[in-house]
Amino acid sequence: MKILVTGAAGFIGSHLCRRLLSEGCSVTGIDCFTDYYPRWMKERNVAPLLKARRFKLIDKDLNALPLRDLLLGVDAVYHLAAQAGVRASWGRNFSVYLKNNIQASQALLEAAKGLPLRKFVYASSSSVYGLTPDIPMTETSLLYPLSPYGVSKLAAEQLCFLYHKNYGLPTVALRFFTVYGPGQRPDMAFHKFFKAVLEGEPITVYGDGRQTRDFTFVDDIVEANLAALTKGRDGQVYNVGGGHRETLGGLFPLFEEICGRPVRIAKAEAQKGDVRHTFARIEKARRDLGFKPRTELRDGLAQEWDWIRRLYAPARGGRVPAGRRKGTSS
Repeated sequence: MKILVTGAAGFIGSHLCRRLLSEGCSVTGIDCFTDYYPRWMKERNVAPLLKARRFKLIDKDLNALPLRDLLLGVDAVYHLAAQAGVRASWGRNFSVYLKNNIQASQALLEAAKGLPLRKFVYASSSSVYGLTPDIPMTETSLLYPLSPYGVSKLAAEQLCFLYHKNYGLPTVALRFFTVYGPGQRPDMAFHKFFKAVLEGEPITVYGDGRQTRDFTFVDDIVEANLAALTKGRDGQVYNVGGGHRETLGGLFPLFEEICGRPVRIAKAEAQKGDVRHTFARIEKARRDLGFKPRTELRDGLAQEWDWIRRLYAPARGGRVPAGRRKGTSS
């Protein structure tokens, strides 16, 4: 199969590309390497892919590409490209989210309509739930996004549904719940926590630490994406979560056990846009996709800790090299 993956150099996208290649697919990856986090991290993600004969990388903005031409002959699309970040999506920054999350999604959907795609899989987010009163959250829960980022992800999800209903495009939306593991973005909690422990710095906790999250290992997310291609029902939305709910502050003893180092905490004010709780009901994904999260939290965290240590290659004394702290080194 010929697959197009947007956001191919990102955290989840690079994992997905590697898996698709291992399944014998030919993959065209698109990534515009935005400056949301250091380019060298994405280059590291994509470096193994560039060695594969069946992989091609296009380093360009979706909004500036001849998308219809790129989609000719493609069997399926995985649309993971997006401007990430709940806390960064306020104020003037929202124009970036409009361009990269909504406008780019509409352009890709418009280019795909009428083509014989087997599936168009969209990477949505648990952020669309926001202040929904339902815990656990179901695909039929009321949606109250609490951040501009959440609004942009929901808007793109709705665009997928519109193109399915009006043009018969075989779209499937997967709502990811707090993805972690090797390759995780540096703005995400576990990456920041492990990096702080590596440097001997305190972990910053926003709020009282009693907020809960449904943490999902990246390999389980990849499995859900593969299943969506062959089993996902057109026009449907699926929660993809780890199936368990953890209190953030309650994880720090586990961090100490995995890292073999003490964890110090620095409290900070709760941030606008951060929801209090997330927890996915995943029965629909179990039924339709055969989805079953397989990675235990401790095992997944241990894998991420090993990756963090290799990523920053700490110098003698345990400090992260200055160039890599600033994102200037590759």
